[in-house]
Amino acid sequence: MGLSRKEQVFLAILGASGVSGLTALILLLVEATSVLLPTDIKFGIVFDAGSSHTSLFLYQWPADKENGTGVVSQALACQVEGPGISSYTSNPAQAGESLQGCLEEALVLIPEAQHRKTPMFLGATAGMRLLRQKNSSQARDIFAAVTQVLGRSPVDFWGAELLAGQDEGAFGWITVNYGLGTLVKYSFTGEWIQPPEETLVGALDMGGASTQITFVPGGPILDKSTQADFRLYGSNYSVYTHSYLCFGRDQMLSRLLVGLVQSRPAALLRHPCYLSGYQTTLALAPLYESPCVHTAPPLSLPQNLTVEGTGNPGACVSAIRELFNFSSCQGQEDCAFDGIYQPPLQGKFYVETSYPGAGPLAARGTTVASGPCTSHPPAEGLTGFSEETGPSLERRCGHCWTLGYMLNLTGMIPADAPAQLWAVSYGVWVAKVVFMVLTLVAVVGAALVQLFWLQD
Repeated sequence: MGLSRKEQVFLAILGASGVSGLTALILLLVEATSVLLPTDIKFGIVFDAGSSHTSLFLYQWPADKENGTGVVSQALACQVEGPGISSYTSNPAQAGESLQGCLEEALVLIPEAQHRKTPMFLGATAGMRLLRQKNSSQARDIFAAVTQVLGRSPVDFWGAELLAGQDEGAFGWITVNYGLGTLVKYSFTGEWIQPPEETLVGALDMGGASTQITFVPGGPILDKSTQADFRLYGSNYSVYTHSYLCFGRDQMLSRLLVGLVQSRPAALLRHPCYLSGYQTTLALAPLYESPCVHTAPPLSLPQNLTVEGTGNPGACVSAIRELFNFSSCQGQEDCAFDGIYQPPLQGKFYVETSYPGAGPLAARGTTVASGPCTSHPPAEGLTGFSEETGPSLERRCGHCWTLGYMLNLTGMIPADAPAQLWAVSYGVWVAKVVFMVLTLVAVVGAALVQLFWLQD
């Protein structure tokens, strides 16, 4: 005797549920693939306390880093209102309070949960170096006031310190080469790669009170005190670096003016490096207060000096050359000026400076060009550069040492491994859900048939 129609329907539903359930089970066994979730973003704050102004830079980078070094980008640049902190000798507390505005701007951009994990550092450069030489107690008071204010912030304050000139130059070199993509760059294949070492460039960092030169020489660095070593993106670098205190833009202009006054004492000074027709009045005493000036003002001059530009490039270059002691390098093979050791220059150099224009200065080869960030060769013979021979020189505006400092710092901060999930493709997931639903429907249908239909 054959099965009744009701029994055939019941068995068909039961069979469908079995097939659907088996298919869902097979889909459950499909191997899932590992998926890495996007990493968290880490932050760091650096104050650049220069001689003429202070700037805050907020940097960020993926927490997993790239071969031990963060791929850093700038999230904020904020110029602090007022002069450099070395100017607050009569009111040190104001030096600290002046930093509050920019710090508050940075904190808004950092998630509150990451405040305590965010390092913050203030590096003071040549302005504070000169103040320490002139009055060490005043320098200590300013650092104490800055430390008190920044120490109250919710981030991880690493301190306010006098940045060594060599560190300033070496970090500036990292900044330039990172920006040019000669340390690491993103390839068309979607991977980070390291370019050949031959693509590295030298860096000239011109501040208000000092200028730094840093480059990879073609041979060994004989004076190890001028050598800085880094490990970035898995590679080791050794660079020559030296900081020339009193050879920054502001101090050079002051020394140049004093030199002209000493050579021709008069109430009216004709300045060959200023544009013809330019005229200004300056107080004489402050020029001689700088630790970079080692002479007394002529007694016959009045308190104020009238300066008139003549725009004479030849006379300007001659006056500037008087600021360099080239005779001290006679008989020394590897020497720049003032008896300072320097290996032979090689390759292309970039100038990092925060000064976008030339002001009243006009003579070719004595200043940066009048427009922002223009390529301009310096006067022949001043530093070993020339238009005809030697390395080429280009100029770029940037944040100098701070980015290089942060890149080097990321190597000391532990990387966070990206979170990992196991997942299947969307199509497999949809099919799995569909067959599980079909199985459930078939089982419920078979139960209903068994309970209500077969018992009739």
